[in-house]
Amino acid sequence: QVQLVESGGGLVQAGGSLRLSCAASGRTFNWYPMGWFRQAPGKEREFVAAITWSYGNTYYADSVKGRFSISRDTAKKTVYLQMNSLKPEDTAVYYCAYPILRAGTPVPADVASWGQGTQVTVSS
Repeated sequence: QVQLVESGGGLVQAGGSLRLSCAASGRTFNWYPMGWFRQAPGKEREFVAAITWSYGNTYYADSVKGRFSISRDTAKKTVYLQMNSLKPEDTAVYYCAYPILRAGTPVPADVASWGQGTQVTVSS
């Protein structure tokens, strides 16, 4: 069983930045990526970004490419999501996801464990 603890959400104005963190503990698997999904009110949970532990390969949703950056600290088993140039449409609860069992553009069914979620609100 893996535990995921997130931090770093909050309220920011459009154009601003936030950084989310997610620390994993318990049973972890080096060969599965870790990443982030988000869910806005009334919408389905969607993939945001993911990173592989071994080589640091990154994957992004088209909607965040060029604005968000995912990174990891393997010693701390922690993944970070740096969010720049935030837009009101980025407002959502952001969930840490691990392990992600399928590469490419995963869906929620591809995720084995979730964090508790952290609210990100971008005001216009």
